[in-house]
Amino acid sequence: MGKYILALDQGTTSSRALLIDRELNIIASAQKEFPQYYPKAAWVEQDPMEIFSSQFAVMNEVIAQADIAAEDIAAIGIANQRETTILWNKNTGRPVYNAIVWQCRRTADIIEQVKKDGHSDYIREATGLVPDAYFSASKIKWILDNVPEARAAASAGDLLFGTVDSWLVWQLTDGAAHVTDYTNASRTMLYNIGELIWDKKLLEIFDIPRSCLPEVCNSSEIYGYCNIQGHKVPIAAIAGDQQAALFGQRCFQPGQIKNTYGTGCFLLMNSGSKMISSENGLVTTIASGIKGKINYALEGSIFVAGAVVQWLRDEMDFFKHSSESEFLAEKVENNGGVYFVPAFTGLGAPHWDQFARGLIIGLTRGSKIGHISRAALESIAYQTYDLVSAMEKDSGISLKELYVDGGAAANNFLMQFQADILGLTVHRPLIHESTALGAYYLAGLAVGWFSDTDQIIDLTGEKESFFVQMQRSEADDLLKSWHEAVKRSRGWAEQA
Repeated sequence: MGKYILALDQGTTSSRALLIDRELNIIASAQKEFPQYYPKAAWVEQDPMEIFSSQFAVMNEVIAQADIAAEDIAAIGIANQRETTILWNKNTGRPVYNAIVWQCRRTADIIEQVKKDGHSDYIREATGLVPDAYFSASKIKWILDNVPEARAAASAGDLLFGTVDSWLVWQLTDGAAHVTDYTNASRTMLYNIGELIWDKKLLEIFDIPRSCLPEVCNSSEIYGYCNIQGHKVPIAAIAGDQQAALFGQRCFQPGQIKNTYGTGCFLLMNSGSKMISSENGLVTTIASGIKGKINYALEGSIFVAGAVVQWLRDEMDFFKHSSESEFLAEKVENNGGVYFVPAFTGLGAPHWDQFARGLIIGLTRGSKIGHISRAALESIAYQTYDLVSAMEKDSGISLKELYVDGGAAANNFLMQFQADILGLTVHRPLIHESTALGAYYLAGLAVGWFSDTDQIIDLTGEKESFFVQMQRSEADDLLKSWHEAVKRSRGWAEQA
């Protein structure tokens, strides 16, 4: 039956692998960053071969670290960056173009035309999403329309589309399985989340051949097998990283909520079998599909969260390690009146402004590197406040606490400021690997480690909690200035 589950966490800037045993001990882990490419302003690409090679490398590294036999691995579970779009030739296995990343804004004009043509309401009704370049549909169309011979190859049935999960499974099974799961399909803006089918009308609107789309499966089932050391290991779970984190935080019941602080920031609330239609800029999505039973979620997506710290590190050379942002932020008494709106790729929920751009405002002669670092971290908390506020309005639930995970959640300054701005207690599990745990739990369900979610006990240990310390009046004053800064960032690229 195997002693371990191999959880693959393929993220926006790195690929990770964790080998986890039945008692939830992480036996081995490895991580490898891979390059991001920015060929034009607001364009973001990755090389699909680098995505796979980095994931394959860390997968084998953890097996070598643990010094185990392949037959000791019960299953592989995959969590992946969502919406990122890859098209490849099924005969050669080669991508026809770089992966267009979820952050990329090149297709904003395509979306604007779709809106002008009057399709917004139908998209919202069928997919639960708002028309935006964030999702996969317009990215597929762009590749088909702009890469020579791509549309002809697609029409001939030679091209395959996939989000990153589909690409990894296809590679790991040597082309035997072209699949995705309900959670990833629900992020394409082509999948009808009520009828659970690829939507014919949306395929016509975006001029995408049905033949290139993957089969949609449960989030927990065996899709195929990966040959490791001559042993066939079942690939038994797929979930978009944010839905995997919701599952990993054990938010199995309606009304339970988590926030993941990664490259972006994603707030999800399990709504069970009920699809909640947002009136406040959130989206409805599929949280999981297990044994044909669909759970839905209400979601708010922030495009730039931890990525703002990476920008300060990599592009501005403020520091060498992301963890230093916390030290700089705490060197100053307050933000010095500086506000940072990190709308590098527009604004996601609840604003959905494709043409917003990044802004730092409030600078004076006395502004220091610490003030800008602090403003960058504070911006993550402010954006989360906007999502929580929208989610409370849509759900009618007044939140008392927030469960958090993701790389930036390790930043104590940010977590304390988040509690203060929200006026809520913030809980951080001692095991931060919620996304990988979601893949682990889903794979465990598929191979019989658990019979149902009731058997998935909380083995993550105690939680660290951050309690409100700031006066509400001070938090409200900060939020007032934040919302003024957001207003000034909006529509900039459209005017420029």
